[in-house]
Amino acid sequence: MIEMYDKWVKEFMDSWKDLNWIKTLATLDSNVKYYENPIDKPCSNFNEVIDLWKIVADNQKDIEYTYKIITCDEKFCIVNWQMKRVILPSNIVQQIDGIFQISLNTSGKCTYFKQWRFTR
Repeated sequence: MIEMYDKWVKEFMDSWKDLNWIKTLATLDSNVKYYENPIDKPCSNFNEVIDLWKIVADNQKDIEYTYKIITCDEKFCIVNWQMKRVILPSNIVQQIDGIFQISLNTSGKCTYFKQWRFTR
């Protein structure tokens, strides 16, 4: 089980690092319950998720990341991740410490995605 989650997180984070939003979207099930922010409602459809990701290549660069799977079971996986990136066009270096709560289907696609993050 943990291997499947680890594979997913690596693919998700590598595609983010590579600014390849199409590859990022390929890690998600088209019916994913996607929370960009834990206190907001999830995206109402996959087109909203697409809109979130298609701007990534235009607003950030030089991404470095690490992650650690904290716990996982048959229903959920909790991942702690850290990222350093440059925000465009300001070129401000940003550091993030975050948590993903994810669920995967038998095909390895994410069906539930919720994140919490602290940005400096």
